[in-house]
Amino acid sequence: MSLELIDEWGPEKIVCVSDGRTGMRGVLVIDNTARGVGKGGTRMQPDVTVEEVARLARVMTWKWAAVDLFFGGAKAGIRFDPHSPDKERALRAFVRALSNEVPSEYVFGLDMGLTEDDAAVIQDELGDRGASVGTPRELGGVPYDQWGVTGYGVAEAADAARSLNGASVVIQGFGAVGAAAAQRVVALGGTVVAVSSSLGGTYDPDGLDVDALLAARAEHGDAGVAGTLRPGDELDVQADVLIPAATQDVIDVARAESLRFATIVEGANLPIRPDALERLAARGVTVVPDFIANAGGVIAAAYAMEGRHSPFPIDPDAIFAAVSQKMRANTATVLEAAETDGVTSHEAARTLAADRVRTAMRLKGRIPEYAL
Repeated sequence: MSLELIDEWGPEKIVCVSDGRTGMRGVLVIDNTARGVGKGGTRMQPDVTVEEVARLARVMTWKWAAVDLFFGGAKAGIRFDPHSPDKERALRAFVRALSNEVPSEYVFGLDMGLTEDDAAVIQDELGDRGASVGTPRELGGVPYDQWGVTGYGVAEAADAARSLNGASVVIQGFGAVGAAAAQRVVALGGTVVAVSSSLGGTYDPDGLDVDALLAARAEHGDAGVAGTLRPGDELDVQADVLIPAATQDVIDVARAESLRFATIVEGANLPIRPDALERLAARGVTVVPDFIANAGGVIAAAYAMEGRHSPFPIDPDAIFAAVSQKMRANTATVLEAAETDGVTSHEAARTLAADRVRTAMRLKGRIPEYAL
């Protein structure tokens, strides 16, 4: 990562680690801790890069500030195949290498390639229940992936942007976020007309049976979701709402020109390229930013952070209620500010978050007087 990419916000620290025995390569990026200890998910993918993790760490800085919870932006990545039989060995090697930073500067969470069981391994390796959140309920954790908290919040944000009752919805990505979002969309009166996985997608203009798709995915993995659509074809479908819940940078300017959705709610982090956001705004497409729409997981993580050392279980109903309230309020605030100020929704959301981070930096003396 070039030093020129460091700006007024961060990153504050980048730690690269490796392990010759497993071939693991990993990175921790602590972006900005003005509002609290670094907290963000860890992803395991064969092609993880430092730049990718740094971008995601910045999203976490804005996400924590946008929901007004007092943690800092951070993210970690492990360049390793999550389907490898050596996954646990590589994960333990990564965790050991970061024992100086965890949990005093960074607390592990879950992202692509990691599960609740992996969070339990992290805690076991460091011998510290405070090292990670997202552990199984049986270990006193808050298994927010298993509960589908993030996807639930994405659907709540979508409903706040425009009523889902009677709306048609396309969901790109049918993992933990996309699947939970689909269930909540249906509960809110919407119709899921297309879903996709890395192997392809399924489309029915009259609506898909989400429960049947969930059963097929549970039995066959991504292949259970693949139907007549090739990967990417789901973006050519016409519907009221698109929820991109797969990976980053899937919508570029060319794709933004051809999309036929009135509303896009970003379930994944950074699914739309910055120049494409400008084009979508010019076309009048409403976009709910990622760090607003998919912040349900961090709200659940905040509950888990507070309950790490408590022997009492956390009430999931309280978490879902908090997620619904925060998602709906923040979505309305950001979209109203964007319209009032004549800016994109991402610009409005970043202004909201950046003001809070800057205030914390000023109060802690992290901004030189000449910059005030």
